[in-house]
Amino acid sequence: MIKGNKPGKIMLLLGDIALLYGALFLTLVIRYGSFPSQILWQDHNLPFLFVNLVWVIIFYIAGFYDVEKSVHPAKIFYIIKTMAFSAGIAILMFYFIPAFGITPKTNLFIDAVIASVLLWLWRVAYQKIITKGSKIKIFFFDSSGEISAFAEFISANPQLGYKMAGSIASAELIIIPGKEKLPKESAEALYEMVMLGKTVIDFYHFYESTTGKIPVPLIGEGWFLENVIELDKRKFEQIKRFIDIVLAVLFFIPFTLLAPFTALAIKLTSKGSVFYKQKRLGKNGKVFEIIKFRSMAKDSEKDGVKWAEKDDKRVTAVGKFLRKTRLDELPQILSILKGDLSFVGPRPERPEFVSELSQKIPHYSMRHIVKPGLSGWAQINFPYGSSVDDSMQKLQYDLYYIKNRSLVLEIVIILKTIMTVLRIEGR
Repeated sequence: MIKGNKPGKIMLLLGDIALLYGALFLTLVIRYGSFPSQILWQDHNLPFLFVNLVWVIIFYIAGFYDVEKSVHPAKIFYIIKTMAFSAGIAILMFYFIPAFGITPKTNLFIDAVIASVLLWLWRVAYQKIITKGSKIKIFFFDSSGEISAFAEFISANPQLGYKMAGSIASAELIIIPGKEKLPKESAEALYEMVMLGKTVIDFYHFYESTTGKIPVPLIGEGWFLENVIELDKRKFEQIKRFIDIVLAVLFFIPFTLLAPFTALAIKLTSKGSVFYKQKRLGKNGKVFEIIKFRSMAKDSEKDGVKWAEKDDKRVTAVGKFLRKTRLDELPQILSILKGDLSFVGPRPERPEFVSELSQKIPHYSMRHIVKPGLSGWAQINFPYGSSVDDSMQKLQYDLYYIKNRSLVLEIVIILKTIMTVLRIEGR
């Protein structure tokens, strides 16, 4: 998931806003046969302000302001579904908030159709603009190992807004491996480049801002001492805990309503208990127990612990539905109320897996300095993983979350998790 190219994101957003109001203008022209009067426009302006806000929010959590998703042939049906979902929410708003007072509701339908067409065409046009438009010339001061691989990634993704410079002299943006790794002569040369108006940043910050990850193979203990400080997060953690309790109490209601039906479905379709208990590693390496609705066949681990796989044959028919909709996770609300788990944080792993991964992945244990979560930055950005390489990728996302955790990031993760559930994209 590409996080960079902020100007591109702003451009997409401003284009959407302009076209949403353009769609409203065209709707009124079509509906009433002439340019809308000031009174007619004002009557529609406030209700459609909320409608347009809903569109923008849903587009954001659906990832439509991630530049690589601006338009892609493989994404067309997903984009159409999201637009239809946005229009459906808008229609519900009109019908359930009488104060809007807009009649007939045909206006909303016309607006939704026009807006969908305009927004799609805008994304097609945007793709052409960023493909052919001017890009920032970038030069990597060091081209070894991970940095070289990332330079190839940048070169292969022109939608990010960069292109490789032929030399440091022609570059506008210079990426250095890290200030502490620069010889004195190189530092002096780069200083001269800054004086010439060129931008110089270190690879870690560039990688992080572009990908939403931390480059684990390139960081050392000093990075953690500099970037992961617990003291300045105390107030945030207190507010986060309060939000966890409030949300857990709210979700406990649907849990109690759905539990009997879920339990009955599990019992009728497979042998074994309704609930499945499992030990996980939490904050500071504390072992705690989570409870899930059982989604696998009885004795599925009689031959030992192993990774869950895509299309895992151990998963029951009902279990597939529970996993797709994330309903199997509902009992974990109890762990949240107990304080072992949060709604947002790195997903807790089993002690057996942690023991293996800690030996194979550098700094893996650092993900345990915060409370684990029901969903996390890794979960909304990376598909379900079942290997050491996948765990490395997830760790890079987890460390990004740990470094940058804030209420805003928590809200983003929660909203995008909701969208994942609504799209039925569980494991």
